[in-house]
Amino acid sequence: MKNGFDRRAFLGGAGMATLSITLPGIAAAQSYPARPITVVIMYAAGGGTDVLIRKLADEMAKARGWNVSIANRPGAVGGIATQYVSAQPADGYNILGAANYNKFVRVLGHVPASPAPWEQWAFMKAGNAIASWSVPVDSPFQTLQDVIDAAREKPGRISVSTSGTGGIWHEMALLIAAFANIELRYVPYQGGQPATLAGLQGEVDIAGGGVHEHIELVRAGQFRMLQQTGTEDIVLEDGTVLPTVANLIPDLAPFLPMGATYNMMVRRDTPPEILGEIRNAFVEAANSQDFRDFLAARFFQHDVKVGEEADREAARMEVVTVDLFNRYADQIGSDVLSADELGLPGPNGFKEWWPPQGYMPLDL
Repeated sequence: MKNGFDRRAFLGGAGMATLSITLPGIAAAQSYPARPITVVIMYAAGGGTDVLIRKLADEMAKARGWNVSIANRPGAVGGIATQYVSAQPADGYNILGAANYNKFVRVLGHVPASPAPWEQWAFMKAGNAIASWSVPVDSPFQTLQDVIDAAREKPGRISVSTSGTGGIWHEMALLIAAFANIELRYVPYQGGQPATLAGLQGEVDIAGGGVHEHIELVRAGQFRMLQQTGTEDIVLEDGTVLPTVANLIPDLAPFLPMGATYNMMVRRDTPPEILGEIRNAFVEAANSQDFRDFLAARFFQHDVKVGEEADREAARMEVVTVDLFNRYADQIGSDVLSADELGLPGPNGFKEWWPPQGYMPLDL
């Protein structure tokens, strides 16, 4: 494991002319959608991204009377779905169902380094999820301390499943290992559901994922949760305690809660009137009581962001990931682009850098 992990760096009179130009766009928005909309989800069915985006799409359809279908295109930590949607017309009929502002595809070189995602996509965020590690109830690991002890005794031998090489649960596991001063073996799968099943079936020592992906198996008595990245312990209805990682690694406390974000993304060159229709539908759906109840029941956190606020968060998250992945590139298992190659600052320089030169927030 490389040394020098910087914990602080991680933290942290034209009226008529105008009318003639805008009328076609207004007409397009009024007729949108004239056919079914497809939400292309970047991970496999059954994982956190899939279940949340499906629910959100359903709420959008109910709110607006739209016909919305779902297509899963997993692979390359979102790269397959991103490339597909990027190749479709910018007409609002293909929406990317994403996680973590799709930050990994550029960092790992699955899409061109330029343009930056906040120049290419309109981001819409619906919520967050905290990470967890779980094991089958017959696992020898009773606590997180057991994992730490075993990993120190056998560096690189204890295996953790992830939702993909360089994905969010890989990133979370890497951070925990860095703060615990241990080295693990990361086993990638194409989404949270396959990663969860790998842990349950004993393909790996530990199932990495989110609380929302493990909670029903915990309630069913099949999983024991060793840690979760919320700010405090979670106590279930039957008294079962899901311990915060900060109990054993208190230096992580300033960074909690940490985990995944869930987003929809639309091509930024989509006509603004249609972009506005999609954004309004998204915000209405994401703030609906049914969607809020859905999140709460699965330990997601409700957090809606659009516009410049979402763009800024997307950029900040990418800056942190680039810094972390380059520090531990030997444990990523994939090529990682540098901050210079991506035109990004270091984490400590983000406040001064944002907004980057040439950035224009969408005026919808």
